[in-house]
Amino acid sequence: MVVHHKSTRILKHIACLLTVFSLPFNEGYNMSKILRVNMSNQEVKQLDLPTKYKNRGGRWLTDSFILDEVDPECHPLGPNNKLIFSPGMVTGTLSPNSGRISVGAKSPLTGGIKEANAGTPFAEQLALLGYSAVVVEGRADKGDFWQLFIDKDGAKLTKIKDGLYDKLSICYKKLREEYGENVGIASIGTSGVQKLASAGVCFNDPEGRATRYAGRGGLGAVMGSKGLKYIILDDTDAPGVESKNKELFNEGRKKLAKALMEHDVTKRGGTLNSYGTAALINVLNEAGGLPTNNFRYGRFDGAEKISGETIAKACEERGGVGTMGHHCHNSCIIGCSNVYPKKDGSYYASCMEYESVWSLGADCGIDDLDKVAEMVLLCNEYGLDTIEIGGTIGVAMEGGLAEFGDADKAIELIEEIGKGTPVGKILGSGATVTGKTLGVERVPAVKGQGMPAYEPRAVKGIGYVYATSPMGADHTAGYTIAPEILGVGGSADPLATDKADLARGFQDTTAFIDSSGYCLFIAFAILDIPEGFEGVIDTINGVYGTTSDNDKISKIGTDV
Repeated sequence: MVVHHKSTRILKHIACLLTVFSLPFNEGYNMSKILRVNMSNQEVKQLDLPTKYKNRGGRWLTDSFILDEVDPECHPLGPNNKLIFSPGMVTGTLSPNSGRISVGAKSPLTGGIKEANAGTPFAEQLALLGYSAVVVEGRADKGDFWQLFIDKDGAKLTKIKDGLYDKLSICYKKLREEYGENVGIASIGTSGVQKLASAGVCFNDPEGRATRYAGRGGLGAVMGSKGLKYIILDDTDAPGVESKNKELFNEGRKKLAKALMEHDVTKRGGTLNSYGTAALINVLNEAGGLPTNNFRYGRFDGAEKISGETIAKACEERGGVGTMGHHCHNSCIIGCSNVYPKKDGSYYASCMEYESVWSLGADCGIDDLDKVAEMVLLCNEYGLDTIEIGGTIGVAMEGGLAEFGDADKAIELIEEIGKGTPVGKILGSGATVTGKTLGVERVPAVKGQGMPAYEPRAVKGIGYVYATSPMGADHTAGYTIAPEILGVGGSADPLATDKADLARGFQDTTAFIDSSGYCLFIAFAILDIPEGFEGVIDTINGVYGTTSDNDKISKIGTDV
């Protein structure tokens, strides 16, 4: 490989991950439940998790259901596609940063298998209720929409009569007034009701706001096609998650927590906690890897104005609800999220993530942070993936619907999606459809999905991931940015072109982390601190009563 010598350490770590995580999961099998929800006849069945899926969770389980039960030639919005929600293998426990949920289906954007991931209390509540997965299948009668309520006593579907096109902040407020302040909510906005391919699945944050998204791949459109508007969880008196070996589990979570609190990227007062993921704006800009004006350039003159440092400064100076170090779920100890305030200190938007600020900012030539916040807010209200929408607006600007840098026009275009106008429906269908409609030649997308915030010509490894992942342009499929830009776990020359092994290794490892229920950001610590890596292994062995067995290599990540 034409990379710095330290990159060999990265690959050794990855090889170690794939070996040690090859656990004999038939030991200490934790019987768990699944919920099958047939939208065609509104039948809801609680079943045991099939034996062949024993102890699987997260992306491992969503992909397993899709592979086994979904015809790869079916229409993504037809009755034969399935939508699966699955908390991770350790989700619902006290292990740090374990509150992630995977949502899987055949994607209406890529036409292939897709998993989108979110951190939310909903994930923890679903696990505490004893469910490994909720499998949504079939399709309701045209125009009908339902909500699914789940508590310790079971689940039931109720037909929705109104409010389908309300903004999600209004919807969540009404649901919490009806069902209680502490319920978990998964939902689609008006974009999902319209079955637009840029629609994501929205979850609540710890304060109950509609801000946490499994955004990529158009899975909100799949949920809309099923006729399912909400899933509501009440975990009062839930049975909880059992650890087979409590002592080992506790040892593991302490090791992992210690590593997270020691690493410069993940510790309190560290990069992510202080500046959020948007700390990468300036970093990628300096590397020439910040896509600007629809991927025409790799540097943006206004980068500093929309950076994580500027967001943190605004939160401090404006006060009020302004918060850095916010947590997306209850077990998070990194705190990379934020709550961005208006000038008077009142709520504006959450969260101003790197990808959101880039897509609605630099990619559209916009350097006004308040305008970007307005667009993030609108995407949250309408149930839209900020990455796909920002990329789409960039393509629309290239196609002449607006000028680069025209924030007010960009806001108008997003509002068109919310209104469901013909132009809005085109834009809501994503960057590829918009490019074809407008005759635009420069459409930054792979397999139909808009590229995220890393210029692949300046960071070659992530380009390999975009090209080879079955999920298309998805940075979370294999985050080679860690060694290529951040020097985590070693270093790799971002401009070197021989990156197949690096991209493959990171995709395999990421697939496992997505299955575990841990936040992908634990990778920063476990790549550099061996004890943190041991902690991950111990927590999984502790929950399932398993032991690492290198003679029974199953290579979970590779299989996924």
